[in-house]
Amino acid sequence: MIYVLVFICLIIARFTKTKKLYSIVLFLLFFFSAFRFEVGCDWTGYFNQYNVYSSDTFTEVLSKREPLWGLVFFVQRAVGLPYPWINVFSSAVFFLGVHSLARRQPNPLAFLVLLFPVLIINMPMSGIRQGVAIGIVCLAFGAFIDRRLTRFVLLILLAGGVHSSALVFLLLVPLVRGQYSWDRLALAGLMAIPGGLALMSSDNAAVATSRYVNTGVDAAGAAFRVGLLALTALFFFVILRRKWANVFPQDYKLAALGAGAMIITMFIVPVSSVIGDRLAYYLVPIQAMIFARVPYLPLRAHRTFYIIVPYVALLLFLFAWVSRSIIFSLCYVPYRSWLFGPLDSLKYDAFFW
Repeated sequence: MIYVLVFICLIIARFTKTKKLYSIVLFLLFFFSAFRFEVGCDWTGYFNQYNVYSSDTFTEVLSKREPLWGLVFFVQRAVGLPYPWINVFSSAVFFLGVHSLARRQPNPLAFLVLLFPVLIINMPMSGIRQGVAIGIVCLAFGAFIDRRLTRFVLLILLAGGVHSSALVFLLLVPLVRGQYSWDRLALAGLMAIPGGLALMSSDNAAVATSRYVNTGVDAAGAAFRVGLLALTALFFFVILRRKWANVFPQDYKLAALGAGAMIITMFIVPVSSVIGDRLAYYLVPIQAMIFARVPYLPLRAHRTFYIIVPYVALLLFLFAWVSRSIIFSLCYVPYRSWLFGPLDSLKYDAFFW
């Protein structure tokens, strides 16, 4: 139950008045994620990648489908760092991106706390490759808000070099500049068709389809995570949309597009829960942004309820996941860290060195 206790402490910290807590919490969550030992469902899988990629030549690494990820392992092995240091790198990139969005929020700590139960536990603490991509996509979201087209494209391409799923956000290129409106949205949709067809016909799309569509491979808990996103989108469009446009016009476009994508993702899950789930993780920062802004919107009725319910819902979600999931108990329990002891004092000293 350490994860539930951590989240409860984070919620308590969020409702305090101490502004300096954000930096402390960010620092602690980074270390909680970066220096874990044998925690996370993908621990062994990434160790296998560490052995495969780091034994490739530089040319072989660059010929891979996602060359930048292989390059990370290549460099790590070249400088002699043992396998667990990949988690330090991935967590650093993830939290750098998260921080870039958090500092744009009226309450950065609220934004950070809301990411913990779904995104932080699943990505930088397990699926670290996509965690790196999500961190870079968060930086791209900032470029989208600032209408920096070239920066947005370069960051998405960079994220795609780590995890090809990030390339789907290239479909937003026609919307980076200009005002958000139904006419412009329709025009951007037409302009995005060629790009969408190109992505669907790419090797990466073919590999994803062959692995995850009608193959019996499912993402455990995808329906619940995507369901939470769909409810968030409904909340945004029904309750918050007009108020947000008036109070926060600078990032209304990102919030509205993100909420729309949350609904679209819900229809992908029946076709492939894995693909829908992977896309959904990129939208969790926008979900956290929506919830974190609620106290700053002019809500007359049920204001306190709207502020509190996201934390209660996420706490119940986390408690159910921790207490009912066999996969969680196998992957995340017990939590251990090598931060306070050398790696060679732990179980697999020869394994690492």
